[in-house]
Amino acid sequence: IHLSNYYLQEPQIQLAELLVKYSGFSKVFFTNSGTEAIEGAIKIARKWGSSRGKSEIISFTNAFHGRTMGALSMMDRPKYREGYEPFLQNFRIIKFNDAGELRKAVGSKTLAVVTEFIQGEGGICPVSPEMSDEIDNLRKKFGFLLIADEIQSGIGRTGKLFGFEHYGVSPDVVVVAKPLGGGLPLGAILGNAAVSDVLGPGVHGTTFGGNPVACAAGVVVLQQIMENGVMKNAEAAGKTLKASLSGLKKEFPSLVKDVRGFGLMLGMELTREGESIVSELRARGILLNCTNQNVLRFLPPLIIGEEHIAETTRQLREIFLKLK
Repeated sequence: IHLSNYYLQEPQIQLAELLVKYSGFSKVFFTNSGTEAIEGAIKIARKWGSSRGKSEIISFTNAFHGRTMGALSMMDRPKYREGYEPFLQNFRIIKFNDAGELRKAVGSKTLAVVTEFIQGEGGICPVSPEMSDEIDNLRKKFGFLLIADEIQSGIGRTGKLFGFEHYGVSPDVVVVAKPLGGGLPLGAILGNAAVSDVLGPGVHGTTFGGNPVACAAGVVVLQQIMENGVMKNAEAAGKTLKASLSGLKKEFPSLVKDVRGFGLMLGMELTREGESIVSELRARGILLNCTNQNVLRFLPPLIIGEEHIAETTRQLREIFLKLK
């Protein structure tokens, strides 16, 4: 169940090898959760920048990175921040998908840019191609780290291992968690060559992060997703689901404003609040949630079949007909 991280243990090594193999990153540090991984990524960035004269971390409005103090320092939503002030220094939050504001904000003191390439809690809002290109161009110019929060979008959900792969960029640090342990508490920080030597032995630690039981589950999760067709199903089923939801958008333009996302991480933005629709779907045996007040968030199991998509679409259409 537990072994001190002073010692090597087989499940942890197996999982690290799989993550390195499929991600292309060179180092892995295990954690218990996503927010712990975010805190570790901040520490890596701070230590990397301490000898380079870089201190400011830039993040974006409407983001969600966790509920610990470092994570909250990178978020602007009052729901999560009120009452926990003061936050950490040298964090700057700018408007999401505003490339012009990013150009004004970045400079020689910029340590890192932290982003969800597909904002989850913020309403399934993907980074625009223009914004992604601008981040990459500015990184080459100013030499800051790019940290990708893949806690919700990573490990196959979007039809690719990571959400940022839809943009052709390669971050320096990636944080993953939610699906990695298959329901057990497990997260990880992945790093490339730029940060591979930042944390030496004993500089950062975790008591239960990467414990044998969670890592054994993680090995099976990655094998199923990468080697047994689960990620391919997420890609194919995602296209079917998105087409079905787009059909409802066309049929009910007064109710549905937008359908967006990748793979099986999709959002349907409504012209009204969404909680009542979530409740009605629950009563009909279909589970999803509403985020950002008016966005139905579709995060189904990656093994979802066409029959499940057809039934969900049918039930949603019936509800929309009553509201029309």
